[in-house]
Amino acid sequence: MKRFLAATMLPLAPLMTIAAAPAADPYAWLEDIEGARALGQVKAWNAETEAVLTRDPRYAGDVQRARAILDDEAQIAMPDEVLGDRVVNLWRDAKNPRGLWRIADLPGYLAGKPQWRTVIDVDALGRKEGQSWVWHGASCLAPDYARCLVRLSPGGTDAQVIREFDLASGRFVDGGFTLPEAKSRATWMDRDTLLVATDWGAGSLTTSGYPRIVKTWRRGTPLAQATTVFEAPASIVEADVWGYADGARRWSLVDVGRTFFEHEYRLLLPGGGLAKLPAPAGSDLQDVIDGRAIVKLNRASGRIPAGALVGYSLVDLAQGRTPAPELVLAPNARQAIEEVAASDGVLWVKLLDDVQGRLVALTRGDDGRWAQAPVALPANSTVHLAATAGRQDMAFATVEGMLTPPTLYAVERGAAPRAVQALPARFDAAQFDVVQRFATSRDGTRVPYFLVTKKGAARPAPALIHAYGGFKNAQTPTYLTDQPYRAGPLALFWVEQGGAYVLANLRGGGEYGPRWHQAGLREKRQNVFDDLHAVAEDLVKTGVSAKGKIGISGRSNGGLLVGVAMQQRPDLYGAVIAGSPLEDMKKYTHLSAGASWIDEYGDPDKPADWAFIRRYSPYQNVKAGVRYPPVLFYLSTKDDRVHPGHARKLAALLKANGNRVYFHEYLEGGHSVGADHAEDARRAALLDAFLRRELMGK
Repeated sequence: MKRFLAATMLPLAPLMTIAAAPAADPYAWLEDIEGARALGQVKAWNAETEAVLTRDPRYAGDVQRARAILDDEAQIAMPDEVLGDRVVNLWRDAKNPRGLWRIADLPGYLAGKPQWRTVIDVDALGRKEGQSWVWHGASCLAPDYARCLVRLSPGGTDAQVIREFDLASGRFVDGGFTLPEAKSRATWMDRDTLLVATDWGAGSLTTSGYPRIVKTWRRGTPLAQATTVFEAPASIVEADVWGYADGARRWSLVDVGRTFFEHEYRLLLPGGGLAKLPAPAGSDLQDVIDGRAIVKLNRASGRIPAGALVGYSLVDLAQGRTPAPELVLAPNARQAIEEVAASDGVLWVKLLDDVQGRLVALTRGDDGRWAQAPVALPANSTVHLAATAGRQDMAFATVEGMLTPPTLYAVERGAAPRAVQALPARFDAAQFDVVQRFATSRDGTRVPYFLVTKKGAARPAPALIHAYGGFKNAQTPTYLTDQPYRAGPLALFWVEQGGAYVLANLRGGGEYGPRWHQAGLREKRQNVFDDLHAVAEDLVKTGVSAKGKIGISGRSNGGLLVGVAMQQRPDLYGAVIAGSPLEDMKKYTHLSAGASWIDEYGDPDKPADWAFIRRYSPYQNVKAGVRYPPVLFYLSTKDDRVHPGHARKLAALLKANGNRVYFHEYLEGGHSVGADHAEDARRAALLDAFLRRELMGK
């Protein structure tokens, strides 16, 4: 019998009826993120978990192999952005765990012979400045791209520092634009002016903790003297800013996120005023091309269906006219538009077609009609738009599958795609099979999932299902060494041992556009849980696995999903991996950025909403006398998006009720948990050891 993992430091209170008496929450002290008592308990749990799982005979080898895979220099140098005739890339390997931001000429890059010049060594910069910097990206001002806004996060939090950088000299600009640590947003208006949303001081943030005031900031003036152009009430989620290069013109827009999914876009006019884009509520701005803002509709508008792309003339809007919508592309019932990016004359659109990737190139004719041409990329694959090269009218796209390593293609309108770089095979794909299947949910909905198994493996096999089911985020198959949510090569390790690996496409995601997402919102959230149960039951029905031998994995919203699933069907699941999870849905709106997600879940402070949320909230539904599947929580102390108290409190409550709980909290990494490949490799090995112990009896 497996040794029960009990708390070794601080005593845990007995079970209480938390739903009936939230004010008496016995584990509220674990919400003190950096508190000595809470961190003491975290360290004790971490040590306890490591003491058990690192004894696994595979652990050390898994760490070494995972690190070698993640650090392998035979990786694709992805084009983070194309700056005129140059390409920039962030390169991470064993010697540079935080990365080298570097640049090369586009012709050499396309020929597969780039001559890289390092611009910023993030590790060296952190050592020099005494900071644990994590790269958040950079945005450079067209058309010469001489000046960039570099974003650096201390420890991987959502909060970041923004600093002006001169690309030619390779130095931060003395006396240049600098924004202190905050959840800031900034974009160039011109070389001497920024459009900024940041923490301006007391009362300047929303209830969710994001900026609500937008200002223009002129070079050479103090930040405190920036000029306000927009101010929203604290009840919105956030005010964001966007800047788009469109030929010789630059458009600056304010994004007013009234709720998580309800955005208004306002064009900043030359005189300083704002003009509201007449897009329907719930539309998402994608890009700007040929003087037109391209938005995706999440609701039908007249004859234009939900999920379609629509264009609005910014020229008309800037001149005081109300632009009429023009249809750009409407997907069919089995499709969803997932990624959109513009070059100077082509709008590139990545579609999902029954969760398989397709890429199309769209151009606008003189008659205002948009013509589309499919790009001949390999079928039955996952496609991802990496970057566009503006004046070359080129796009870079990766193509991969669970058994097919990624290949980066350069795509030009009317020309055959050319492979720029391909990742070498990390394993022998001939030993595995992959198939797409469909399960039937409780209400009859067909739910797709992808299944990878080892040829000749015994059946029924222990299985691992990874899922998310929320926020319009589609789960598309990626190479087994690089599975979703920083699990690294865990999926490969699992199927090599004879386990079955499943990627499930539950409602709440974006696999079939707005309707798929909306079917899992608020009071409809049980559909998401039913979909997961249906996939697991389908594995049992088809002989792939068996009840009690199925593990489930999810992170963030997916962590909530698996927390609910283990409570609803403890008979079905045998192990649970919950990463950076939400678990206390009674209190989530008062923890970190939780108030921004009311659109997705509902407001637990409203009795009508709490009536449906309380039915599934994991922290409020732990039942005495019920043995739940063993669960491993992994998270980060520095997560400023999902509060670490969610996982801490549910872990404590489950332990107090005699359930087997593993817990591992990283001190850095933010919401993505891993700050570098070393942490990612250790996590993959810990998760593999957990699954082997609980599903394979190893």
